[in-house]
Amino acid sequence: MGTAPDVVVYTQLLCGFCYRAKRLLGDRGIAFREIDVTGNLELRAEMMAAAGGARTAPQIFINGFHVGGSDELAAAAASGELDRLLGDV
Repeated sequence: MGTAPDVVVYTQLLCGFCYRAKRLLGDRGIAFREIDVTGNLELRAEMMAAAGGARTAPQIFINGFHVGGSDELAAAAASGELDRLLGDV
């Protein structure tokens, strides 16, 4: 069995889209590392640089690949792309 995928979710407080993304991952039993950028300009700049300038949270990465926000994560889950990114296919 291979190593677990590296899933990183940049979030901020009081963010419904962040909650939605974390719930989707949690409901599927996918472990992830959460990085809260609330009030932290350095972490927000890190997120924006990694996400090609995207300013909104959440921003989700799987094994270094930028998935996007919660809408993109949900679309990837619905299409089966999420399983492929996680190495489950």
